[in-house]
Amino acid sequence: MSRTTDVVSAERNQGKNQLRVGRLVKAHGLKGALKLELYTDNPERRFVTGAEFTLQVPEASPWHRKTVTVREYRVMNGNPVVFFDGIDDREGADSLVRAILWIDQDLEEIEDNAWYDHQLIGLDVVRDDVVIGAVVRVEHMPAQDLLIIKPSTGAGDEVMVPFVEAIVPSVDVAAGRVIVTPPAGLFEELPDAADAADGVDTTGDAAPE
Repeated sequence: MSRTTDVVSAERNQGKNQLRVGRLVKAHGLKGALKLELYTDNPERRFVTGAEFTLQVPEASPWHRKTVTVREYRVMNGNPVVFFDGIDDREGADSLVRAILWIDQDLEEIEDNAWYDHQLIGLDVVRDDVVIGAVVRVEHMPAQDLLIIKPSTGAGDEVMVPFVEAIVPSVDVAAGRVIVTPPAGLFEELPDAADAADGVDTTGDAAPE
């Protein structure tokens, strides 16, 4: 589930942000239902009957620049499922697969355990009480959000860190930092397994005989 609150041009919506709340994964059944991947912690609030969503789809899609309105939201066999007005069969549902759903949200409203992108950008990245970099941007992928980290050494490429609680357990905007517990190899190269097993020194100095 996404931990960010995505923002799309507050000005164009007269004081509103648009927030990404879900992605349509696949058609479900024959009556127009669609399975949802949720990017919100409160789907019952977001997917109420009559809620209108802006669609993020390719320009070639017939749904480009169009909206959909919720007819019904329910959980079926443990999966969140949504029905939209005017989508009454599987063919119609298939035309919406992979669309990302955005909804208007008041500026002062924000969900628990979610942050705007601009709140995250610039935060120090701390591992084991040591600052190892800074967040330079946030990328929103279908599966999860990524924090893009610039290492504090200034060397090497930017590091893409999955923004999930297992790897980023703490965000403290007031303190200006995020805590990371990355798996080995995410921020540094691991020694070659064969070299490590043979005791080979990879620093360039010859090992004593």
